Amino acid sequence: MVDMMNNRFRKDMMKNASESKLSKDNLKKRLKEEFQHAMGGVPAWAETTKRKTSSDDESEEDEDDLLQRTGNFISTSTSLPRGILKMKNCQHANAERPTVARISSVQFHPGAQIVMVAGLDNAVSLFQVDGKTNPKIQSIYLERFPIFKACFSANGEEVLATSNHSKVLYVYDMLAGKLIPVHQVRGLKEKIVRSFEVSPDGSFLLINGIAGYLHLLAMKTKELIGSMKINGRVAASTFSSDSKKVYASSGDGEVYVWDVNSRKCLNRFVDEGSLYGLSIATSRNGQYVACGSNCGVVNIYNQDSCLQETNPKPIKAIMNLVTGVTSLTFNPTTEILAIASEKMKEAVRLVHLPSCTVFSNFPKNISHVHTMDFSPRSGYFALGNEKGKALMYR
Repeated sequence: MVDMMNNRFRKDMMKNASESKLSKDNLKKRLKEEFQHAMGGVPAWAETTKRKTSSDDESEEDEDDLLQRTGNFISTSTSLPRGILKMKNCQHANAERPTVARISSVQFHPGAQIVMVAGLDNAVSLFQVDGKTNPKIQSIYLERFPIFKACFSANGEEVLATSNHSKVLYVYDMLAGKLIPVHQVRGLKEKIVRSFEVSPDGSFLLINGIAGYLHLLAMKTKELIGSMKINGRVAASTFSSDSKKVYASSGDGEVYVWDVNSRKCLNRFVDEGSLYGLSIATSRNGQYVACGSNCGVVNIYNQDSCLQETNPKPIKAIMNLVTGVTSLTFNPTTEILAIASEKMKEAVRLVHLPSCTVFSNFPKNISHVHTMDFSPRSGYFALGNEKGKALMYR
């Protein structure tokens, strides 16, 4: 008989108090049930019937099928439980191309099992995600161009990259394998192009300029459509999930909401308790807006109240960080909000939604984190730190 009370993970499997001890066969059955519930049925690789492997092509197809079916364990459960997150360390995303330069961007491809890692070593690298070795697909080296931010286009066909001290925007066409530098956007008077956002529907590119300017470009042609101006400087910006609105966090603690089509300001509200903003994010389901400030507080708002009120009350203020919140990322199913500060080691927390409680078991030894991302179906979470490692978790 196996004592169920001694192990905190087994405790969760008990259906009632009489199951404090289970026989090994019953425990095996229970573990199998839990696994199948999490995976949404019996996965292909666990079926005992041997498949016909008449050719190499067929076995490769089987492997593709298997790769397609991983990463599916959050979306199939009814909802993610709070408290402790079941997670494990994977091989670093960029293990096949080690670097000591700071990682400035890590992002999963929207449609394929690929992760992009870019940093101050002037390179953008693409890796296949398998969690074991993460083989390198290719690296693109940009001469004298330490990368400030790199990002996939919404359809995943292009990679855009900007640098710390340049007004050039590099566009890498993944299908043609061509690197296209955009030296000058007509009408754009910025001396440096650094921070930018891509709209979820793939139509627009938003560049954060100096002196409070936000520049809206057409994604297809990279031509300027128009500019918007806020008071103070732009600290961070993001699109709403439907790409119809832009949220801009200012250097004086206010958030501006703009209509993309008319480029008119719809609302302007004060981020409660913030002296100046550092980061902002919107959830994929259109429900939440999260604002990160210089004092380490993350306010989570209902998106509707941000559109109507000048002093909206946050649903919850997350106070688990003590230095400025520089990164905010919602996962695609809006069940987790990742928050991080690059000012302090180990300053990453994962917040459970909708309860707005922090998971208590995030791993250590992650150092100063500059960038984070979830894979499209939330099977993986990656973060890039200043030691040149793109850490990855299942």
